[in-house]
Amino acid sequence: MTEQSLHRRRFLLGGAAVGAGALLTACTSNQAPAQENAGANVANAGDNSKPGTPVTIGFSAPAADHGWMAAMTKNARAQAGKFSEVTLNATEGTNDVNQQISQVETLINAKVNVLVILPFDGKALTAAGQQAMDAGIPVINLDRVFDTPLAYRTWIGGDNYRMGVNAGSYVAQQMKAKNITNPIIGEVAGIDSLPLTQDRSRGFKDALARQGFKVGPRVSAQFTPESGEQQTSNLLQSAPKLDALWNHDDDQGVGVVAALSNANRSEFIMVGGAGSKNAMNLIKADSGPLKATVLYSPSMASSAIVLARLLGQNKGVGDFAEHEIPSEITTYSAVVTKENVDQYLDVGFDS
Repeated sequence: MTEQSLHRRRFLLGGAAVGAGALLTACTSNQAPAQENAGANVANAGDNSKPGTPVTIGFSAPAADHGWMAAMTKNARAQAGKFSEVTLNATEGTNDVNQQISQVETLINAKVNVLVILPFDGKALTAAGQQAMDAGIPVINLDRVFDTPLAYRTWIGGDNYRMGVNAGSYVAQQMKAKNITNPIIGEVAGIDSLPLTQDRSRGFKDALARQGFKVGPRVSAQFTPESGEQQTSNLLQSAPKLDALWNHDDDQGVGVVAALSNANRSEFIMVGGAGSKNAMNLIKADSGPLKATVLYSPSMASSAIVLARLLGQNKGVGDFAEHEIPSEITTYSAVVTKENVDQYLDVGFDS
């Protein structure tokens, strides 16, 4: 979820590595190992789900060293495996920009029908995306956007600003329900230098301001459990009282929850971000301060494969009136609470 190294947990680095730059060829529905895609989220394809023209989809993404990123790759593989006519050529995930560019160029030279690219750095991979488009290979740009629409046919990704808005709106609603007129609202952000973090914080601030509230103590972490625990400990020391806390990312939220437990603090409500399984399980148990999480779901990777298949078969989205798939699709950041958590468990990811 970032455009620079996040020093994420090393134990999530396992998976499908087979050597730098190697292509992993998968998979039709009768070839995908069931164990590899266990628990992955897949989607239907509307009226166009029946098998059609064979399509080879190239897929490139960063290293799966973070729960959310691992789920992105896992979902893409599982979705491709659902279609008997789809072959997925997936490169080994890498956080080396130059290596990812080289991998994309290899996919272009292999003449895949469609490319799905989740760039480690959108700006740095823009030229590679445009190279594919110039070669007649349509590109689905996944989440981290390229610098120009000339580098992609369709972009699909999350809405960071609305993620913050929905988190702030939920917090404000809870404060009003509790008749707290001047709440102390904390925030554990991600990496402050990233536009996505800035957008989330801006949305959170704007939503609170609409209700006459403001953000109180705020710290910035690194999207890792270790940094989440450390920065939350710092925040708690500076804030002897809190009414609410928003944590931007459920992976770093593992550390946030640990810090709360270590400090024996539970006088406030907490909202998470992204939608991990462990966060949803805590919400469902309702035994601690975590009461909600705001989705930034990796199921978007499944949808990207669906769109790539449709592009490769010259089809539109089955339930849309338009003949062509849209040029941009923004997913929605739903608020998951105890009341609706069962509805969203299928898109939860391991953190």
